Amino acid sequence: MNEKNFNDNSIDLLQLLKFFISKIWVAIILVILGGMSAFCVAKFKMPLKYQSHISMYVKNSNKTTSANDSVNQGDLTVARSLVSTYIVVLQDDTVMEQVGSELIKKFPLDEISKCFRINYDENGQSSVSVSDIRNSLSMSSVNSTEVLRVTSETKSPEISASVCNIIAEKAQTVLVRVVGAGSVEVIGPAKISSSPSSPNIPKITMMGALAGFVVACGIVFLIYFFDNTVKSPEEIETRFNKPILGEIQQFSSGNSKKKSSNGNYKLISDKNTSFIMKESYKSMRTNIIFALSASNKKIITVSSANPSEGKSTTASNIALSLSEAGKKVLLIDADLRKPVQHKIFQVNNKIGFSGVLGNINSFEEAVQKNVAENLDLLTSGIKPPNPSELIGSMNTYELLKGLSKIYDYIIIDTPPINVVTDALNISSEISGMIMVLKHASTTTDDIEKAIKTVQLANGDLLGMIINDIQHKKDGSYYSKYNKNYYSSYEKNTVKEK
Repeated sequence: MNEKNFNDNSIDLLQLLKFFISKIWVAIILVILGGMSAFCVAKFKMPLKYQSHISMYVKNSNKTTSANDSVNQGDLTVARSLVSTYIVVLQDDTVMEQVGSELIKKFPLDEISKCFRINYDENGQSSVSVSDIRNSLSMSSVNSTEVLRVTSETKSPEISASVCNIIAEKAQTVLVRVVGAGSVEVIGPAKISSSPSSPNIPKITMMGALAGFVVACGIVFLIYFFDNTVKSPEEIETRFNKPILGEIQQFSSGNSKKKSSNGNYKLISDKNTSFIMKESYKSMRTNIIFALSASNKKIITVSSANPSEGKSTTASNIALSLSEAGKKVLLIDADLRKPVQHKIFQVNNKIGFSGVLGNINSFEEAVQKNVAENLDLLTSGIKPPNPSELIGSMNTYELLKGLSKIYDYIIIDTPPINVVTDALNISSEISGMIMVLKHASTTTDDIEKAIKTVQLANGDLLGMIINDIQHKKDGSYYSKYNKNYYSSYEKNTVKEK
């Protein structure tokens, strides 16, 4: 299954990757913000530091080696082993105190205080913090050789160089006294650096950008994990055991610059409607015909869980697709509170469904004949004060019973289930209901609540339609939802047997 499994909370990595790609703008924004923040901190907040180093060659003997003297492998091995010992000795507090004393002799206290803390004893004598000097130093063997490198990094290039040179000056005396073996020879004095060694602005900027990317991944993962809106037809079928009759792409796909003649309500009969959109409704029409094949009644209601999920546009296009197949179809706008079918087909709504149910007008007076070939429309009419009671009256039953003898299919546009229960008042008079779900908007909680409401009213949910799916470049999803419908149909058939 290519989606979150609601039973075991497992996460499909491919689905998560697709979701992350769809939210890539989050990553881009956070990467830019992270990089810019890190750059500003490094550039304007972090102090500049300067680094100097000095290298000393460690020898196994304290005597001077002439050009004719040969150095054997044993001497080199012993010299390399002495490097580690020398590092420990040179980092001792005694050496650090000597370095601090020399710094006080060479630099003013206010300049030293920029790099190290200055301590005062009870007599007012100043000294440089031993731990600060040690923390500014790094000592190591160069490539595991007998060369010892001492590096100092402080806010002052002069002090960094002086620390290295002082250690080199003190090294020979201290090492001979403490270790009593070997000797060191300074290769060259430490130089004053003209350019700062830190902060490394490019490196810090990259780290900030990387941190932004990691945060973006975390945010997207949390959104994905806690997002329970409709994403996948397989997910909905598996959880609710109801077939997906069709998937409808966003109408703007492919022809976003061309406006429909009736505004935001897009019909498959519109000349600007894409071929893919028309084919999707044809495939849906086939599924609906199969869903109704076992029923004597050919009356279906089209509803949704919540408002603004596209149920009215879907109802009108279902009616159009059936009429294009040569079926005589009646579309009824039973959403007496917020009717829109008269706007979709651009007809008058002074007389309609409410007038017929209230015995104010006859059906022949109210029906709009041939709004499209083989399609008649019964608009809602004037808004009544009691829509639920009116739809649930015996007049509705008698009207639908009579109209079912005239029309091959009757499509009824009803209000959202989770808002009002008008659609359920006529559940006994219809073949079943189709629920329209809006992709990435309708939640599984909304669907569950709507299905429970339908079941309590003893209604039959024929299936669901996922509306407003983002544009896909290929047409593979047509075969996918057809397969989903037929596989569900076969499973239900087996269960019935």
